[in-house]
Amino acid sequence: MLDIAAELHEWVRQGRDFAVATVVAVDGSAPRGPGATLAVDTGGEAVGSVSGGCVEAAVYELCRQALRDGRTVLAPFGPTADDPFATGLTCGGSIDVLVTPVPRTSPARSLTARALAAAANGRPTALARPLPSADTPEDPRPLLVHPDGAHEGTLGGPPELDRWAAHEAAALLAAGRTGTVPGCPSTGRPALFVESSAAPPRLIVFGAVDVASALVGLGAFLGYRVTVCDARPVFATPARFPAAHEVVVDWPHRYLERTEVDARTVLCVLTHDPKFDVPLLQLALRLPVAYIGAMGSRTTHEDRIRRLRETGVTEHQLKRLRSPIGLDLGARTPQETALSIAAEIVAVLRGGAGPPLTGGRTPIHHDAPGRVRRPELRPPGTARTSPRNR
Repeated sequence: MLDIAAELHEWVRQGRDFAVATVVAVDGSAPRGPGATLAVDTGGEAVGSVSGGCVEAAVYELCRQALRDGRTVLAPFGPTADDPFATGLTCGGSIDVLVTPVPRTSPARSLTARALAAAANGRPTALARPLPSADTPEDPRPLLVHPDGAHEGTLGGPPELDRWAAHEAAALLAAGRTGTVPGCPSTGRPALFVESSAAPPRLIVFGAVDVASALVGLGAFLGYRVTVCDARPVFATPARFPAAHEVVVDWPHRYLERTEVDARTVLCVLTHDPKFDVPLLQLALRLPVAYIGAMGSRTTHEDRIRRLRETGVTEHQLKRLRSPIGLDLGARTPQETALSIAAEIVAVLRGGAGPPLTGGRTPIHHDAPGRVRRPELRPPGTARTSPRNR
């Protein structure tokens, strides 16, 4: 539900009763991933989406039913090829949707409200919820987890269970990921669904050039917190980069030394000038960031690689460098070049290769590296069905 935290935070403030339906697991091709949420209030108003349209009506009715009977349910939706009248996914994949009522009378309402308020105001937070099974309570309680692992609420078991759940949720939050954590019946640990609302990942663009202006806008559109850094104050100005969250005047390598980066950070080096590029990349290639790309011709790239080797950068580190930066789209203009760079960033982070989908047989949706896989939520051999054709 943190996917639509701002809207639900307002619903809580207004005192509305509502139910939320959240995608908790995906197999194969599906329009949206874990964390996608549809919410419905008692008046029938809906916000959000779980599938882009193909199962929205059925999920809407499940939310209405949850508001009437107060029960949390886990509903699977799969392909509908065998039944043209069934509700299901047309893309061939399958999803599990967790439907949870959140009335004002619920004991978990205040904890949920705190999670929504934190997410709506940009504060990192995670919400861990047990997935329904024969061993979970009729009304499972959530756990609110902070980045340092501190937690509020309880799953209802011994303290060790809450500590385990908080540890797992904090790890997902640190990675900015939402997903399922398998349970363990022998230890009494239930399968958990953890929703993370992390701070936006960073995109740092080095070089206040024309391509940077277009790339900043695309980066902000993709959800990054964008910084532009250049040592030349005449070019590095907020007026030239209105879509950037910050514009820094400093030598690139000095700024990278003092700023905070993590495993989700993207670095784009557009200066294509050795006096900026080499000391910057010498440092960047040693950092645990998600993507490092550098602009320049193939001749510039070969010279840059030679200079980096001379500084002691290893071959293993050099393999991390995407240069010349971007996918081969035949780009000519700064805007087209920025698009090719953004496309490569998405491909690298999502595990894509960049070929046309037409005529191909590779999956349209790729698993992100390190993604938490869905646990088995139903007895082996049970067919996956939609609520209408169960």
